[in-house]
Amino acid sequence: MEGRELLAGAARAATYNMALQLGIRVMTFILNGVVLRYISKELLGVVNVRLTLLYTTTLFIATESFDQACLSKIENKDWKQVVNLMWLTFPMSILVCVFFGFVWMYGLERPDPESIPYYGFGVLCFCLNTVITTLARPHFIVGQCHLFNRLRVVSVAVSEFARCVISAFLVIYFPQWGIISFAIGQLICSIVYTGIYYAVFYLLIKKKDVDKSFVFQSVRDFFPSILPDKSFIDWRLAALTGSFFKQSIFKQLLTEGEKYIMTIFGVLNFGDQGFYDIIDNTGVVFRELDDSLQYFFYPALQRGSPLASQPPDTIDLVTSVLQHLLKTVTLIGCIILVFGQSYAFLALDLYGGSLLSSGAGPLLLRWYCLYVLVLAVNGITECFFFSIMSKEQIDSYNNKMLLFSVILLVSSLFLTQHFGSVGFVLANCINMMCRILHSVYFIHNYYLGSRYQPLKGFLPSFAVLGSLVISYCVTAFSEYNLCCKSGNLYNLLHIVIGGVCLLAVLVTIVISERDLVHFVTTQLWGRKIGKTN
Repeated sequence: MEGRELLAGAARAATYNMALQLGIRVMTFILNGVVLRYISKELLGVVNVRLTLLYTTTLFIATESFDQACLSKIENKDWKQVVNLMWLTFPMSILVCVFFGFVWMYGLERPDPESIPYYGFGVLCFCLNTVITTLARPHFIVGQCHLFNRLRVVSVAVSEFARCVISAFLVIYFPQWGIISFAIGQLICSIVYTGIYYAVFYLLIKKKDVDKSFVFQSVRDFFPSILPDKSFIDWRLAALTGSFFKQSIFKQLLTEGEKYIMTIFGVLNFGDQGFYDIIDNTGVVFRELDDSLQYFFYPALQRGSPLASQPPDTIDLVTSVLQHLLKTVTLIGCIILVFGQSYAFLALDLYGGSLLSSGAGPLLLRWYCLYVLVLAVNGITECFFFSIMSKEQIDSYNNKMLLFSVILLVSSLFLTQHFGSVGFVLANCINMMCRILHSVYFIHNYYLGSRYQPLKGFLPSFAVLGSLVISYCVTAFSEYNLCCKSGNLYNLLHIVIGGVCLLAVLVTIVISERDLVHFVTTQLWGRKIGKTN
């Protein structure tokens, strides 16, 4: 799949994934708001930080390196070898879960069994969640590479919805179960997710609704097989997997660094961890941005090849996408940063009352708005950087990621001593900015001497910058004069003023950023690409 068809499919995949992540965050946001009325912040901290970190760590380490290798563009890729390689994630997940499950059970401080019982059962279930999820990993990769975009959306949306509903039901009607309620929800989530992938591909095969060149022609093709004239796996992809595995370790440390520090060093108690996780959920949509974009950049670009060796049509598309995505996330991030300063207190107060809006909560959310901006920019620049690195460059970059990990660790420990949970946000901002500078330097050198200038996407128009400055001044004045007064009428008036300012900013963007609007409406989604299902 090449050219405009690839761009259209990848654009849909990225957009669906962003919408999917937003939907998941909304469901989690609602779930947290419901369960906070029935459980303690300490229990929420154990589940949403300690146990969820166990799941994300085991799944990421077991699958990420395989995903990136199998998504990479190489010559003469045999999909049966890809399926065989992806099935190695299953035994890998078992090994990883045994190791980290042991660490979580006996290497970390355990919660008080009186106030938070059934911790061991929770560890077991969250590990099983990883193992069950990997059973569908070959189907997931095949679906992503062949642009089964709706399948991913449906599978994740339905499974996450099932998790939220079941967890909320058990928490409300059986609050004494504690961790068990969330553990059961996680298990149901993984079973539903895996079952949907198997069911969809089975139905496609049964109805013979697949092309003859498609890898799955029978149920037997779901599983690993011996190839008569070829090796069991493609050793080029296996070598890439090894290189990406080292990188995935550091990437996970950098992505979830603050939660590892909370878990290992205990700089925050479980209650504060639960509160931090509520704030942290607001930025997960942008944290998953690189995951969305890799399904476009990885298959489109020839890994390790210089700019002059890339197909001209492909590099035109990729550069245009890179530039306009940089501008898009910069604009979105600036809007969140500007309006987050004046509405952090009100948002937390409306959501959780004085429990969340008192103390350092609003300050934490204000700084987190800055983190969302740098997080989104890093997701794009680093994804492009990863997509064109050769194996040797990947190995070299692993050493730099070790340096970034050390920077994150040292800055987190130092800043949390002085600023509490806000220190984690500041440390993450410093870490992300270092990674952005490195990726921008690489992108600048990659395009040096060519007619392309994708880094111009960082520069919004003066009109947009002016509208953001004016909006900040107006909303800050509104907050100072209205939110200090009690009463729903004053809060409503403050919200209306913010809505008017936001509308003014959006209108300014439409008028002054015509190139971006034209790209989205005609080049990306318009008829020039062609309509596809």
